Amino acid sequence: MQMMSLHETSPVLVSLFDEKDNLRYANPAFRQAYAVPNVPQLSWTDLVRSNFKEGVGTQIQTLDFETWLASASSRRGKQPFRAFETDLTDGRWVWMTETVQANGWLLCIASDISELKTRSRLLRQARDIAQRAAQTDVLTGISNRGHIMELLDQRLDELRNDGRSCGVVLIDLDHFKQVNDTYGHQGGDTVLRHFARTVQKVLRREDGFGRVGGEEFLLLFPGVEVQTLEHAIKRILDKVRTSKPLPEAPKFGYTCSAGMRMLHPQDDARSAYGLVDKALYAAKAAGRDGFVWANQAPEH
Repeated sequence: MQMMSLHETSPVLVSLFDEKDNLRYANPAFRQAYAVPNVPQLSWTDLVRSNFKEGVGTQIQTLDFETWLASASSRRGKQPFRAFETDLTDGRWVWMTETVQANGWLLCIASDISELKTRSRLLRQARDIAQRAAQTDVLTGISNRGHIMELLDQRLDELRNDGRSCGVVLIDLDHFKQVNDTYGHQGGDTVLRHFARTVQKVLRREDGFGRVGGEEFLLLFPGVEVQTLEHAIKRILDKVRTSKPLPEAPKFGYTCSAGMRMLHPQDDARSAYGLVDKALYAAKAAGRDGFVWANQAPEH
């Protein structure tokens, strides 16, 4: 009770999100800064969308909000702890920390650091911007190859040290060259962005998702079992199969194929990637629009 009372009166911004990234607690300071509406259930994504629309909360300077959101989601909740600086629209500059428990709940605490020297602030902002750019795929806003492979290394460490399982999936868009040939590279880019947004709607906060090159994407599902992983991939395949991503071509649709594996302690990032790549090749050979487990992929 004493701790709760302190949070309620503190100028420090405090919030708690559950494993599905729904807001479960926010103290008055956080509610005021982020204009938290009085609704029964509010996700982090819904809060950010509302803030951007109303011009409150985090200062978001972008001409493409969806790509910005994809980039922010690619970093949120992927590590047990992270800290970063951000500007609020009310003029404050805050130091924010995110602490993730094993059960997926996330504690967010932000302190006002506006009084720090401007020069120091500008240097750190430039560093943070450069770091985000180094981790982000420019076209889709999700993790780039370097960042998702770094996350894969982290999941392997968790598996070896803590025994936490992780599924790894390599997905490739089927017949993508035909998309570019028919609708041009602009149409192809639209399909890639559509695919990224479609997949992100299926993923949990802690799941990793990155574009590793061209039309290939790598996904990481920590803490899942075989049946859960299969269910997630089937959902992705179903959603992609029934989507119509090009308004100028309402009859156009596309599919994707996947190779997947539950990580083993003896894996390293390169070997795990090679195994799911082989399984993806088998899924393509089997007719596409499906998935193959790495241990079921034939030798070539």
